[in-house]
Amino acid sequence: MIISGSLVLFHNDPSIFGQAITSFLEGCDGVLYIVDNSEYQSHHELFENSRVKYTFLGCNIGFGAAHNYAIHRLFPISDIHLILNPDVRFKPDVLPFLSKKMEAELDIGAMMPKVLYPNGELQYLCKLLPSPATLFFRRFIPISYFQNIINRRYELHALSEEHSAEIPSISGCFMLARTSIALKIGGFDTRYFMYMEDVDLVRRIGDHARILYEPYVFVEHGYAKGSYKNRALLIIHLKSAIKYFNKWGWFYDPIRILRNKKVIRLMHKL
Repeated sequence: MIISGSLVLFHNDPSIFGQAITSFLEGCDGVLYIVDNSEYQSHHELFENSRVKYTFLGCNIGFGAAHNYAIHRLFPISDIHLILNPDVRFKPDVLPFLSKKMEAELDIGAMMPKVLYPNGELQYLCKLLPSPATLFFRRFIPISYFQNIINRRYELHALSEEHSAEIPSISGCFMLARTSIALKIGGFDTRYFMYMEDVDLVRRIGDHARILYEPYVFVEHGYAKGSYKNRALLIIHLKSAIKYFNKWGWFYDPIRILRNKKVIRLMHKL
């Protein structure tokens, strides 16, 4: 299968995003589209590689919109598209393994491997579809005991790391999506400037195919959690959450209930 990829930059350290580019180039024969949202042009020797297509926009159009710039240029050159963060790196066997699985199981619409911090600690990026209460209380409730209870359920801490599983939501830091479906649904919803856009995208892919977590292989991800440290990013996160619930429902969301119940039943069986 032909793999493409896209990576969005915004004043990132070249020594960091260079590792992401190298990981992609060593893991497949496809083309990586780099869309630069920075105010000033980024530079790296790998931009000269024939399989790297670098575009400098000169302004920040948003995470999803920048990835869409690449996604809308894929047909008919790609079967699977990788949404890749600049602070991710991985071994050459990761993309071949995941792409073979998607080739063998055509009902997979998107998938994510195990994601680790650079120190080897697991990042809990498999999640339920969010409710307003979940997002509010896990962020703002001042009692750590209750935060832990909410996070363990929302982040699917009981999910097996020994078997692949169909889950409601995966992270956009490293997501392989079937290109035909990504194009069919129009890519990311650009109403989200940043935050929640990957939840929305995965949810819409899930209307057409399975969303799979595959822990057999892993990637490393820096994962800054910027909205937990920066007030301006927190405000953007809250605005995106409001847009998400305005779109999908604040209190009545039958798809959320159905998909969340499905993975909770799965965990109880394991």
